Amino acid sequence: MKTTWDLGLFYKGLDDPKIEQDQKKTDAAVASFARARRKDKSYLKKPSALAKALIEYEKLLTLPGARAGYYAYYRKDLDVEDKSAEALLAKLQDRGTKRSNQLLFFTLGLGKISAPLQKKFLAAKELLPYRYWLTLLFKNAKYDLSESEEKILLLTSDVAYSRWIQATENVLNKMTIQFDGESIPLPQAQNILRTLPTEKRRALGYELNTAYAAAGDIAESELNAVYTDKKVDDELRKIKEPYEATIRGYQNDVKSVLALVDAVTEHNKIAHRFYDAKRKMLKLDTLTYADRSAAVGEVSEQIPFERTCALVREEFATLNPRYAEIFDRLLDNGQIDVYPKKGKSGGAYCSGAIGQPTMVLLNHTNDVETLKTLAHEMGHAIHAERAKAQRPLYQGHPISTAETASTFFERVALKRVIAELPQEQQIIALHDAIQDDISTIFRQIAFFRFELELHHEVRANGYVPKERIAELMNEHMAAYLGNAFQLAPEDGYFFVAISHIRRFFYVYSYAYGQLISKALHRKLEKNPAFIEKVDGFLTSGESRSPYDIFKSCGLDTRKPGVFAEGLKSVETDVARFEKLVAQAA
Repeated sequence: MKTTWDLGLFYKGLDDPKIEQDQKKTDAAVASFARARRKDKSYLKKPSALAKALIEYEKLLTLPGARAGYYAYYRKDLDVEDKSAEALLAKLQDRGTKRSNQLLFFTLGLGKISAPLQKKFLAAKELLPYRYWLTLLFKNAKYDLSESEEKILLLTSDVAYSRWIQATENVLNKMTIQFDGESIPLPQAQNILRTLPTEKRRALGYELNTAYAAAGDIAESELNAVYTDKKVDDELRKIKEPYEATIRGYQNDVKSVLALVDAVTEHNKIAHRFYDAKRKMLKLDTLTYADRSAAVGEVSEQIPFERTCALVREEFATLNPRYAEIFDRLLDNGQIDVYPKKGKSGGAYCSGAIGQPTMVLLNHTNDVETLKTLAHEMGHAIHAERAKAQRPLYQGHPISTAETASTFFERVALKRVIAELPQEQQIIALHDAIQDDISTIFRQIAFFRFELELHHEVRANGYVPKERIAELMNEHMAAYLGNAFQLAPEDGYFFVAISHIRRFFYVYSYAYGQLISKALHRKLEKNPAFIEKVDGFLTSGESRSPYDIFKSCGLDTRKPGVFAEGLKSVETDVARFEKLVAQAA
């Protein structure tokens, strides 16, 4: 078992001559394809010619051009001071953008063929392996602009969008708070908030609100700018609702996502019940926003990585032996970097691409939280590895199914861990698990509704001041937090620090994945053989829509009932938590 990444799986070093060889090979292949297909446009008329062109196009996806970019990115994440890797990454990203621009004409051209010919292509036997890919392309083509317009938008997106967001993040990252005789960086202050006793927690919460309000002017300008940029983009593409582009990009349909939003909102009382029980456990008359994530105790159980691996492996093997095999293979090959160290990036993720090793980054500290993180990221890894059974065009997966896979495997491990904890710590672990569910489901949907209302106000009024943005945030937070909370006007200014509302409507994917995974678990508990249906979902990659994938598992995501099924699981946990709190009173 290796606990550090073996980046030799990619290259020997930054000076490995194979890096440039791979770039030249990919550059040449892309240029050759572009020349040939711009000259010979028979693929726009004949199914047989398109089948041949798509075989060639798909081969481009397997070329090693992206490999060096991943290598440089991973090196940088292991050592933030690796400036050579950072410089190489910047050059490779520019090179990759140029290659993408060379291929833009191909998909845009396909999208412009007539409806009768599209129908003919979708019915052609030669194109059967590409039917879903073509279906998506034809469906979304009505939103495409001309090739030159698409290139302009791509080139201007940095200054019209990314740099605005970066400006706010830079301001926040440089801010400090004077607290308890110390100068604390803003991100650090936010992280320690939950660990403090009530009086200090609320005092620090007040200081955080003051700091966010101080940054309100830059965030006001930034949000109005990027939301207006989004409005312009949607108007150019004739997209009616602000959330449509994101939902399309995640291969969901609007009906499914709105069913999710409605189901969660209608069940906000589950969150209200949890927070009222939490208030009683903390022995407080009311909760403030600073108390939202307050710890109710500490699960002191230490779980060394070797024990974590044994537990996770055992649970995965119980589901299906191939999942344990994938876990062992990644460990043995040096594809999981386990422990925190100086200069290493924080957090955790799973990363991979067509023809690339699947890599998992952790910062394991031998506690329950990092065990959950391992199971979560391995869920992503298993999803990625199982999808490699698909052809290259279908080896990816949209965010909505990715979050379902990760939370499914996380729940498998967490249920086992809670059962093995000492009795007095089970209520704490149960609280923490429910709090994660509430944040992932109810809070994210509240963000979705806040974001939608803000987009509509920007579009109707042209500009929305920070005071109104804060007011909107409080309104939507209060809707899911319930009567246990008393929010102050300044609480709404934490909109300044919420990065997700700048990544338009990304938030719904968390709730979607969490609830679908819970619904899958409920079916699995009733019938262990259901794991084969789950495996069918994992191996589907992008060969089918999320709707069709989950319909094959007996879940109709266009109906609120499927999300209500997942919410029943949360409600059951909340009822158990209420009972334990009452017994401890």
